[in-house]
Amino acid sequence: MISKVIKYGHPALRQNGARVETLTLDIRNLIGNLFETMYAHKGVGLAAQQVGLALQVTVIDVRGVTDRPSSIEWDGKPTDVNDSMPMVLINPEVKPAGDPVAGPEGCLSFPELYADITRPAIVDVRALDGNGKQIEFRCGGLLARVVQHETDHLHGILFIDRMEKDTKEELRPELEELQAETKAELQAERDK
Repeated sequence: MISKVIKYGHPALRQNGARVETLTLDIRNLIGNLFETMYAHKGVGLAAQQVGLALQVTVIDVRGVTDRPSSIEWDGKPTDVNDSMPMVLINPEVKPAGDPVAGPEGCLSFPELYADITRPAIVDVRALDGNGKQIEFRCGGLLARVVQHETDHLHGILFIDRMEKDTKEELRPELEELQAETKAELQAERDK
């Protein structure tokens, strides 16, 4: 089922996600829903908060991106990123393992808005996969950026919170317009 991706201004985007302790049928359905929704919107990652659920569940698939390489290591051995996609991360923990680098980011909850965000180029990740199995890996490039972006979502942190002050100020009119549209939409739903 393809869900509506909620936009900036919706309170669910600021919610800290609850840890998932059991892989229930509802969680499995949510994972399928997140993938369908992400692919329908041509994204590379999607967090539960972006469909209005405050849970620590995110999905990622960077296979379609050829202009921004990714890397992944399992047990210290580099492998083909495509072999690890698509990816489900439940309750992810991310630790920096490389120097910070600036790179372009966008977000399905902020249509048509992009900015350079500085994040560690390499991270170590520990999470549960879509089968509830503990996984650990190191990743770099675009995959590291997407993992960090989506993990932020799971804690109510948005990419605009990581923007340089000048960049955010430059985007202020668009951000205010998007927020106003979202609030008006929410009000219209309440008034029904």
